Amino acid sequence: MRYGVFFPTAKIGNDPEALKKLATSTEQMGFDYIAAPDHVVQAGQPIEEGWRAQYTRDFPHHEPLLLFSFMASITSRIRFQTAVLILAQRPAVLVAKQAAELDVLSGGRAELGIGIGWNELEFTALHQNFRDRGRRVEEQIEVMRKLWTEELVTFRGEWHEVTDAGLAPMPVQRPIPLWIGAFAKPAVARAGRLADGWLLKPQLLPADDETHELLGVYREAAASVGRDASTLGLGATLHLNNRGVNAWVDEVGAWNELGATQITVRTSTADYSELQQHLDIFQQFREAVAAQ
Repeated sequence: MRYGVFFPTAKIGNDPEALKKLATSTEQMGFDYIAAPDHVVQAGQPIEEGWRAQYTRDFPHHEPLLLFSFMASITSRIRFQTAVLILAQRPAVLVAKQAAELDVLSGGRAELGIGIGWNELEFTALHQNFRDRGRRVEEQIEVMRKLWTEELVTFRGEWHEVTDAGLAPMPVQRPIPLWIGAFAKPAVARAGRLADGWLLKPQLLPADDETHELLGVYREAAASVGRDASTLGLGATLHLNNRGVNAWVDEVGAWNELGATQITVRTSTADYSELQQHLDIFQQFREAVAAQ
């Protein structure tokens, strides 16, 4: 099992020194990776209810690939996972280049978690089609993997055309690990067919009926193309809040029984105003699971 921390993007401010401390401290604690989300532009007022209501300018998001390049320069072991980069609102060839650069600068520590997004506002601002994003992302994945593994690529698809061209420098990892964050059944099936791992909806718990139903979709989709889902990644989220060590350990055990390969711990919903509060509870969690 791998353990990572979810970058508390709206909770610790934008001071570069705080960002440095978060990266170096979590690496020293023994965490395996840092995960960070992606939103390019955000509305002034909530445009949807529920958890999506938080995605306004009151909740800042750093650009994850640039953030990770910054963090890579002051760390040596911890990995960096976008969770998730909204691939369908970005040009695939450019993302392939940026991810390859991060992989080079970090010495092979990049992991690209991608999704299709939900906020049409961003697609409009970036001049991308919101309506075909699900189908288009599959071709994007194919193009990126070719660029990460072949020195010269010729590809002609419905949305992409590359003629005898390639990336330089190439990434250290060939290909870069690619995860899909997916909530709905079609997207979960896409992860089973195409991805190196599936990042589950952060609100899901191991005992939820929805969790078990979607796990079935993931495994069946993998099997349909000759893949064994037990060899693929399965990423869950654990919300630390103030539930206590025993609750954390029990939930880790439950996810482990379901076949999870990584758990990302979040403090995003906790009422913390200082970076050290986040670091203290990350440390408590790391010590708790190390004792098992």
